[in-house]
Amino acid sequence: MLSLNYRDSRPIYEQVRDGLRRLIITGATPPGDKLPSVRALAGQLAINPNTIQRAYEALEQEGYAYSVPGKGSFAALPQDVSDRRREELLAKLDAIVQELTYLGLAPTDIAQRCMDFVKGDAT
Repeated sequence: MLSLNYRDSRPIYEQVRDGLRRLIITGATPPGDKLPSVRALAGQLAINPNTIQRAYEALEQEGYAYSVPGKGSFAALPQDVSDRRREELLAKLDAIVQELTYLGLAPTDIAQRCMDFVKGDAT
């Protein structure tokens, strides 16, 4: 499910958040499915429950998860992801496209790579 890299410079809660986000966006944790409880995930990863809680709060702020009092946290529907998160990702994409263009990749090649990815043909 999730694994931590203690040599990674990112804080543990970010690694947990990113790992859970990856499970949600790849469909490994479908929308509406319950995420592991804070206590269970903390025990599984052998880390402080406050770290897991912080990761869950970050996922909720981004719109990838929501919580139901007394029931736990759940994977959100794609349309619930915040507009702010979309804008952050588009800004990153713009920077990447700009750098690839600077490095000599033709805009048509970049567009084709995106289309291949959407179709599932990207390598």
